[in-house]
Amino acid sequence: MSFFTKLKERMFRSSSKLDAGLEALVEEGAEEATDAPPQAAPSPSPAPAPRAKPSDAPEAAPREDAPASPGLLGRLVGRDSAPRRVLDDAMLEDLEDLLIGADMGVETAARVAANLAEGRFGRRLSVPEIKAALAQEIARIMEPVARPLPLYPSRPQVVLVVGVNGAGKTTTIGKLASQFRAAGKSVMIAAGDTFRAAAVEQLQVWGERAGVPVLTAPEGSDPASLAHDALARARAEGVDLLMIDTAGRLQNRADLMEELAKICRVLRKTDPEAPHNTLLILDATTGQNALNQVEIFRKLANVTGLVMTKLDGTARGGVLVALADRFGLPIHAIGVGEQIDDLSPFDPEEFATALVGTADQA
Repeated sequence: MSFFTKLKERMFRSSSKLDAGLEALVEEGAEEATDAPPQAAPSPSPAPAPRAKPSDAPEAAPREDAPASPGLLGRLVGRDSAPRRVLDDAMLEDLEDLLIGADMGVETAARVAANLAEGRFGRRLSVPEIKAALAQEIARIMEPVARPLPLYPSRPQVVLVVGVNGAGKTTTIGKLASQFRAAGKSVMIAAGDTFRAAAVEQLQVWGERAGVPVLTAPEGSDPASLAHDALARARAEGVDLLMIDTAGRLQNRADLMEELAKICRVLRKTDPEAPHNTLLILDATTGQNALNQVEIFRKLANVTGLVMTKLDGTARGGVLVALADRFGLPIHAIGVGEQIDDLSPFDPEEFATALVGTADQA
């Protein structure tokens, strides 16, 4: 099964209302247009002869040559069988509300709706036409940030991984390590979240699965010391990538900031350019809270790229569009499950297609 197929099947399957919402939006507007009393256009022809009074004439029979009532769809779109709705101010407002409900945020939803209206305002649009236009606009926003994790010739390349607890840091590290290992790169993992034994154990499981060494330290020990030892060993062994897990406790930001700052200071004593990448792992199910996490971690660490996990859960997905629109940080990968191949490089067109529910790509 291709990743795009998984994306279509799993992404937003439990809570996303964007696909169904678009259809309801068009159908509701179409029904309102049908229920409105028709307004006869002014006719330049002479006035018809006076009609007989109702009491003097029998009930008129329908004319045989009168056209049959076209019905709901016929009245809306003539020969086209698809319901349509005029893209007016009311529809744009409904569309914005729908996009906000998909976690796109107020500012991004307004921008997407406004861009969609350019060249289409006043036209009657069907659901497929709206979906295609939305997918095109979303892909346009996402295209500049869709970049794979850059690989540098210097060894070891140090990748610092940050994010709140529960976002999927350890799982993502394991998947990335396994994928890089399969691609012929040598990888080492440092279990830098020394305060969570479960995180260390999880990394060790992934390390065994991928054939990647995992360096650990006693619980509660200094993460910066472990990072120093891991970098020294990685340099000595000529490892291509060193991935360092970190704690994600935001209850006391001052402590976490100092911990991350200390890790960076220690690494730079050995390699002035380290860390070469700082990946922020985000949980898609947190919705708009992901924006707050980016704000916080940009202050705590020099975040260079994002990975979005758990798009197969209760996520609505639009927050990824808001992140791209607001921050412009590279989005390296997205995840839709727990298996090794459920993490894939971010593709803006596939994501946009899955988000709005357009037809499968070939």
